[in-house]
Amino acid sequence: MLGQFPISRDRKLIQIVDSALADAALRSGHWLVCRPGCTHCCIGVFPINQLDAMRLKRGLDDLAGTAPEKANRIRERARDAVARLSADFPGNPATGLLDEGEDAKRRFAGFANDEPCPVLDPTTGSCELYESRPMTCRVFGPPVRSEGGLGVCELCFRGATDREIAACEMKPDPDDLETALLEELGRTTEVGGNTIVAFCLTR
Repeated sequence: MLGQFPISRDRKLIQIVDSALADAALRSGHWLVCRPGCTHCCIGVFPINQLDAMRLKRGLDDLAGTAPEKANRIRERARDAVARLSADFPGNPATGLLDEGEDAKRRFAGFANDEPCPVLDPTTGSCELYESRPMTCRVFGPPVRSEGGLGVCELCFRGATDREIAACEMKPDPDDLETALLEELGRTTEVGGNTIVAFCLTR
């Protein structure tokens, strides 16, 4: 049923977010130290939604057509990660879906914080599905507002004042297009909930 999902609208979302990132990076200047090979944000699992999962799967399928050996290495790293993480996975390891609720959030907070992303090339330190990376990865680095206030990568904005940080705030999805697309994807596929990268790439 995925063929009925409007991929063009998801591409529009990505364009909006990437444009917001480019604008925030320009305003951030030297405060933003993200560079190829910096893997600080690639260590430790994080939840991804079904839009993220869809993009990753499509990206891996595309990679399999152009660089099958690279795609196979990603799948192997993902399978190895699932084998390591399944016993303590704070969700259903059969489906790869994370549990919901406050207790589940507490369990996830201490889960696999030293686990490298299976899409990370351990030799080059680069993301091998960069164009298909999850939304969390796309907005990491510049100041982004959440329930806890403005959050930034701990390697960036060192020595910056609160005013300087606020001046670089990134507003990735001002019209909340992602929520509308997630609802539409859920109606199309009848799959919802969050997962993690490793489980996504083995399903």
